[in-house]
Amino acid sequence: MDTFTVVFHVVCLFVQSVIQLAFISRLSGKSYRVRHMLFYVLCLLALSAASVKSALVSTLAIAIQMFILYGMNRVFLRAPRSEALLCATLADYICQLSFGMTYSIESVIFPYFMGTLTLYLLLIIATLAAFFICIVCYALVLKLVSFKQTAPMPYLTLLLIPGLFFFTAELYILHMSYSKIPVTLSLVQKGEHAGLFVLQVLGLAALLCTLYAYQRICAGFEAQAALRSLEQAAKAQKIYLAEAQTRYEQTKAFRHDIKNHLLILDSMLRKGQLEESRAYLQKLNAASTALFFPYRTGNPVVDILLSEKLGLAAAEQIKTGVSVILPKSCAIEDVDWCVIFANALDNALNACRALEGQSEINISGKRQGDFYLLEFQNTCVEHSAPKKGTGLSNIQSVAEKYHGAILTQKQNGMFSLSVLLNIS
Repeated sequence: MDTFTVVFHVVCLFVQSVIQLAFISRLSGKSYRVRHMLFYVLCLLALSAASVKSALVSTLAIAIQMFILYGMNRVFLRAPRSEALLCATLADYICQLSFGMTYSIESVIFPYFMGTLTLYLLLIIATLAAFFICIVCYALVLKLVSFKQTAPMPYLTLLLIPGLFFFTAELYILHMSYSKIPVTLSLVQKGEHAGLFVLQVLGLAALLCTLYAYQRICAGFEAQAALRSLEQAAKAQKIYLAEAQTRYEQTKAFRHDIKNHLLILDSMLRKGQLEESRAYLQKLNAASTALFFPYRTGNPVVDILLSEKLGLAAAEQIKTGVSVILPKSCAIEDVDWCVIFANALDNALNACRALEGQSEINISGKRQGDFYLLEFQNTCVEHSAPKKGTGLSNIQSVAEKYHGAILTQKQNGMFSLSVLLNIS
């Protein structure tokens, strides 16, 4: 090898390692560090040097490179086996496919420039084109699949089958067709390389279509889960509405009978029956207290929900605090208020139950112009990461329905959920 070839090869390996590790980091949501990148570059250089000396290593070089990536994903990122293998397969396959497509063109054009300086320029252009195709493909894959999303990805291992098939097919094409570039090509050989180019383009399209179909399947699973949760929430809200109506009827009946109660008390007092009057007043007080909710937000449905959820908290010795006055006339439906409060409080109760010692749940709300900000705070396990499960997804769906947003934060053993809603 001449000096240009050696330097160019080292630079290409360095750029390849940076691009591949950046892709895997974005795909998995976990970051590689600089020392990991340097380790990968050294592994590629060592593999390249071994390939020159050993025909067997040269044949298996690409497969060995993929398993190096797999090992790095497992050790450095602590990724699950299926995720680590799929990340390595996608990163290596797309990279090799990008270079394979340019090899098809190189095999037809380069023989005409053998022994000239133009060949070096064409080599640089072809390599840049290969990296460009690789980056574009990586960007498309990141739009279709991302392991950093919080919702679980079902049947992830099914992607390994087409992924490994595409990867093996590309290995065969590269080994059988591009191991050596002939000095001259016949018309038939040119046609074969053109066919291989089309085949690799179709292979890339097949991979992207497979990932797109998988992404749609995952979206369908998430939609079904969200629908089931909303159906359950809707059933629960009907119960809350029915109870609110019952409380209203009880209050109406009590107010209707209050005059009779006052007449009875007046009669007792006139007769000097002080003890009987005191006992009767205590019964009236107990009856009137039962008609009121311990929390008054201005929305009877939410009041019932808070009484139920925070009643559970009080029974489990969880300290609670509520400072919420909901707007009486706004665009937010009662069912949507309940979805927010029910899911937020269920998550808060579960977090407090997992914590030993004193726990607390605080709820506050305030109006900010045309928006209303709800804040839920609860104690949580110090080193636990907040997960966006179905409950938070339901809250986010409600927030987006009213052109709002949610924000979660964990600090000093406290988890906070902020929900901003447009109430205009």
